[in-house]
Parts: sequence; C-alpha cells; structure tokens
Amino acid sequence: MRSLPRVVFTLLVASTFAAFFVAQRLKHDPSPVQQYTAYPVFSPNGDGRVDAERINFKLRRADEVTIDVVDRRGDVVRKLVDNRFLKAYTQTRFRWDGRTEAGRRAPDGLYRMRITLRREGRSLVIPGSFALDTTPPSVRVTSVGPKPASPRPLPKLLPALDGQGALVRFTAPGRRSTATVFRTGPGPVTRVVGPAPIPDGVKTWTWDGYTSRGPAAPGTYVVVIASRDVAGNIGTSVPLNPTTGLPLAPYGTPFPGRGGITVRKLGVLPPNVPTVGGALGQIAIDSRTKQYDWSLRRVGGPKRPARRGVRDKPFLNLHAPRGISRLFLLSVRVDGVQQRVPYPVQADTDKIVAGGDAAHPHGVLVVMPAITWQGRNPVDDDGDGLPNVLDRGLPVRLERVFSGNGLPVGFAENEAPLMTYLDRKRHRYDLTTDVALTTSSGPDLRRYDGVLIAGDARWLPTGVGRELRTFARAGGTVVSMGTDSLRREVRLTKRRRLIDPTPPGPTDLFGARLGAPVRGNTAPIENILDKIDLFKGGTGSFRGYSAYEPTIDVGKDAKPVAAAVDDHGRRVIVAASFGKGLVIRTGLPGFAASLNRDRNAAALMESLWLRLSR
Repeated sequence: MRSLPRVVFTLLVASTFAAFFVAQRLKHDPSPVQQYTAYPVFSPNGDGRVDAERINFKLRRADEVTIDVVDRRGDVVRKLVDNRFLKAYTQTRFRWDGRTEAGRRAPDGLYRMRITLRREGRSLVIPGSFALDTTPPSVRVTSVGPKPASPRPLPKLLPALDGQGALVRFTAPGRRSTATVFRTGPGPVTRVVGPAPIPDGVKTWTWDGYTSRGPAAPGTYVVVIASRDVAGNIGTSVPLNPTTGLPLAPYGTPFPGRGGITVRKLGVLPPNVPTVGGALGQIAIDSRTKQYDWSLRRVGGPKRPARRGVRDKPFLNLHAPRGISRLFLLSVRVDGVQQRVPYPVQADTDKIVAGGDAAHPHGVLVVMPAITWQGRNPVDDDGDGLPNVLDRGLPVRLERVFSGNGLPVGFAENEAPLMTYLDRKRHRYDLTTDVALTTSSGPDLRRYDGVLIAGDARWLPTGVGRELRTFARAGGTVVSMGTDSLRREVRLTKRRRLIDPTPPGPTDLFGARLGAPVRGNTAPIENILDKIDLFKGGTGSFRGYSAYEPTIDVGKDAKPVAAAVDDHGRRVIVAASFGKGLVIRTGLPGFAASLNRDRNAAALMESLWLRLSR
C-alpha cells in the first residue's frame, strides 16, 4: 500500500513537467488568432457615429469559432458567434451593437473579446480591452467677458460700451468644438448663428452681435458650446432637444453655465409702486451713455406730453404731475429706438377718493398687476441666457428694465384701454399696484367700497390674496378684468425677488373653478341671470368675442347672482356673492379694448363701476 502514494506523487510530478513544457511550447508558438484589431472606444447611442464595436482578425488554422463579449470579471455579456466555421487566413469582421443577451444596452465600461477554437480545444481572451462609452463630455460656458465671471452673474450686454464683442470662455474636454447662438426671448427660441467651428485646443470664442441678416435684434441670447469625444459622444453646455436641436429647460430649471448675452440699445426701469402727485420719482435709464429724449403722457390723454426733456444721465428724476390719480406712459427715445413704460401716479392728499377709515369706506381702488408685468417680462437676470419669467418657474428680480418696446404683455389690450375709458368717463379712483399692497406701502383696502383689478393678475402673494378675500367677505366688491387670473401665488423676498411661483391652481383665490379658454367662438354671450341688475342699461347680449374663459363653478363659499353664458350654458360673465360682498369676472379677453366700440360692453362697465363705487 505504501507504493500508491509514490505512484501518485510520480504522476503529479510528471504531469507538472508536461504542463510546463506544453505551456512553453504554446508560448512560443504563433497565435492561432492573428491581425486582431478593434476600436478602442465606441458609443452605441444611435447618433450614427461609432455606434458599434467592430473587430477584425484571421485564423492561422480553419476552425469552428465561438466569440463572446466579456466584462472585466470575465462574465459573458453577449455571444456574437456560436460554432461558426472560419477559413484560415481569411479576414473576418464581426460587430457588437453594445446590447446584452437580454437586449438591453450594456453599461459603460471596459470589455474584451473571448474567442473559443473548438478544434484546438482552447479559448483566448484577447488582452486588449475596449471601452463602451455613452457619457458625453462635460462642456460648460464659464463666462461671457471680456472679464471673467463676477460674483454676481449678469448677462453680457451688446452693443458693448467699448465696441468689443462678447468673449465666451468655456471648458470642453473633447475636440471639434462648435459655438451656436440661440435667441431665447422674447418669442420662440430660434437659432441665429452657427454652429461655428472652433479650433482644437482653443477655449474662447467671440460673438460680435451680428447674424447673417445684420445686427442681432434686441432680446436675450445664449451661446451653446458643443464638443465631441473620441467615442463620438457630443456634449453641449446647454441641453438640446434631440429632435429640434433647440435648448431645453425644464420647468423651474435655469440653463447651466453663464452663456447669456442680452442685446439692447435702451433699457428703462420705472418704479413699480405709484408716485404721489408732486413728489419726485426716479427712473433708471440705460441708453449706453448716449443722450436721450423723454416725455411723460397720460394714457389715452392729449398728445401733448405733461412733461418732457433731454438728458444723458443714467437716472431721470421727475416730479409726478399733481391732481387726480392717473396712469401715465414714460417714453424714452435714443438713436431711433423707443421704449414706453407704465408710470402710475397716485393723487396727492387733496385729491384722493377713499374714505377716512374702515367705518366709512367709499370710492374705488384700481390695482395694476405690476407683479405679473415683471413676471412675464423676458429678461435674463442671472446671465445664463434663459429669460427669468414666472411662467418657467424661475425667480424674478422685481426691479429690472422692460424688454422690447417697454409695454408689459397684454398692456395695450387690457390696462391701457381700461384706463382710457375710465378717464374719458371722468370716473375718479385711487391707483396702486399689487407690489405696493404686498410691501404695505399701498393704501388700506378697508377704506374702499370696491377694488378693480386691471388686466391679467396671474400671480399674487398669499398675503394680498388673503386681504382681497377678507375685503369681499366684509362687504366690498372685487372686479377682475383679466383672464387666467388670481390662480397662482408667488413670494416676494426681502431682497426684492419673486420666488416660488406656483402653477395654476384648480380654483382661483375666491374658490371659483375656471375652465380652459375657448377659442374660435362665433356665438353671442347671453344674459340668463341677473338678481343685481348687473346687465341693466344694455341688452345683455355680447357679440364679437371669439374667445372667452368659462367659470365652471363659483365655489362653495359663493353664490351666483348674475351671469351671461355661452351657447352651452357655461358662465362667462359672472357675479357671485362672497360673504357680504361681490366678486365679478368679465371672462372676456379684450373686453377693455371693446369698451369704445361695443355699447353693451360700455353699459356693463358702467354697471360694474356703480357696484364698485356704491
């Protein structure tokens, strides 16, 4: 029995020596797989560039071959070939699309090919690995100069005072970089320049403010840098829509980086609270250091301005006209460019219409929606190239110049014709803004019989909404002249920024549920309910309104007392009791603009004024 261990030991030694000599022979023998080549990196992302890994090789001897893609641990990810006969010394090509056996895309990482030769009874894992890489390079615009980014990011203004273009600084680890300029506001996003090639290794690019059609139009722009890595992945400084190629910005999300450029020759920043008649008001004006003409004229008033002058300083100090409350337009002109901005003036002490205290209220307070004016003003506050507007869920600085011609969105159709009508009818009122009510610098609502909200008041701070509800419950009348109004909230910070805007709520601040706007209407809006003589003085039939906003339900705390409906019976013009008071909505876009041509609209406005002023 003692001989058995000796035999086993002898066999083990012999097999070890045999294996050693076989290994040495194989080591020095020519490889059965020759002229093997593979791409070092590929990106199966469907962009048509290096979307698949391609391997090429020849066999020294004909054989049945199995080819597997294996990961770094040696686990099989995908079987490309199973026992396929290949001839000797014939170039053979295979392709891996980056998918696993389950059809899913394999994760980014390093992979190798394992080639099994059935006749030779051996497998070879090719030493050279290759990378599956679908991660785009990280590209970022760090500043638009000429100076590097400041502690407080701001957009670059063109034309620049020094006459130089906008120097864009960026980081891009890839190659074949390009620069594209998009106009992001006002209006739809459009591509205006590029893509312009940038030489490899260069990390700056300059835009002179021109497009193929000449000088760029006033507005907000963003420079997007794109760069490609060795795998073919393209990284961009701002996400782009894969279908349209236009910049993407989800709700509440700014653009990454600091690629913002603003083109303007003139910017006017008026006060967002009324100036008292006779008091000195200050308006900031950016005329690019050039001399400008200015004038102040009452909305709907005489063509001859109440004030006018010429100035070249960045601040215009003017005394507000004395007398009763009025809404003015401040017009500024330089180099053929003109801006007109609202300038509300509240009557001085002897001309106010409100009562002395809450026990003896009288008169009407007209509220201008200055928060909505700025909330929809497409101006880039932080230099990212995306206009800061509340509709996008972005924070908005309260004090900033108006874009375009200076008039707020919808002003010409809503506030301007309304105030023109009230002044023509010699209706007396006090004037304020929702900003003044928010900051407690405005009048006390309890001193008034009625509150007229001019235009579309899309956003209101919670406190102002609460005051309006309390006012109505206590017996006041609230008339909303706008549509899509009183359904959103926003918060005003101590640093004068509007933040945390909410999307439209299912109900407005009085609990009314409003329907989606109806367009293409041809039927009249007809009065079917009138317990308060709201439609007295007219026929109660309103024609020529192609759009309207129906009120589906007045809310659990309200009861309808007057209504004009569409041809489906949905309330459009509606008055509802709310506590001891009234809440009235016109529900007709362009209603104010029709006051001078529609007798029924004018009759309704007079009835509304009667309700507002008791």
